[in-house]
Amino acid sequence: MNAFGLIPSWGATNAAAAAVVPSGIAPTEGRPTQYGDLLRRFRIASVSKVLVAYAGLVALEEGTISLEDPAGPPGSTVRHLLSHTAGYGFTGHETIAPVGRRRIYSNTGIEVFAEHLAARSGMPFGDYFQESVLGPLGMTDSELRGSPAYALHSTVADLVRFVRELLEPALVTRGTLDEAVCVQFPGLAGVLPGVGRFDPCDWGLGFARNLGKPGHWGGTSFSRSAFGHFGGSGTFLVVDPELGLGVVCLTDREFGQWALDAWPPFCDALVGELR
Repeated sequence: MNAFGLIPSWGATNAAAAAVVPSGIAPTEGRPTQYGDLLRRFRIASVSKVLVAYAGLVALEEGTISLEDPAGPPGSTVRHLLSHTAGYGFTGHETIAPVGRRRIYSNTGIEVFAEHLAARSGMPFGDYFQESVLGPLGMTDSELRGSPAYALHSTVADLVRFVRELLEPALVTRGTLDEAVCVQFPGLAGVLPGVGRFDPCDWGLGFARNLGKPGHWGGTSFSRSAFGHFGGSGTFLVVDPELGLGVVCLTDREFGQWALDAWPPFCDALVGELR
């Protein structure tokens, strides 16, 4: 069965997905490369973080912020916040580890980063986000409705535009994007909430780098250069620069064991078909 033919078995009320190449949705070559209503708006949950991080890359190139700006708890910088090494727990401003010593996935760190960017830019983060990422990419159906860590609502069609940017960047230089997807503070272990422990738990600046490892929600067929994110609302986004391929998948079924069972064979089948 074609990879996209697996999606109806996932049990989501609504789902939409697309395979992406630099020119847009991947050519069909006789096989489906999209599924569902690409214009349906979903809450993308933590997939929001990679778009928020991208606004940070624009700000970095503009000189609005630096990765070494102090931000967060004492000793922490923007680099620590975006790579989940500032010591914050999942939520709340209490630190549970020294800065730079553990990979602790944190909504708080992303929220503190957004506050820092807002202060440095002199405008609310939502406005900066719109002007730096959503507007320039034509993501007209995307809306931030709360926390920058998890409250972006978007469509597959809009996220295809973002994935194309990640495959062939235009808003930032290739060098800046390469820095963002490079593993920050290598060697740190950590737990990916809802998935399990990885040692090391690799992370860039907002981008997860554990793809291709056994036990990962993205299966084992993506190259080790792949990066992306999943969301607790049953959503994920992956870009594999080595394959020149991206995939966006949005559902309205909360992440759980079903996703850990369903997503790896979907991703492995998709890579096999489009490689």
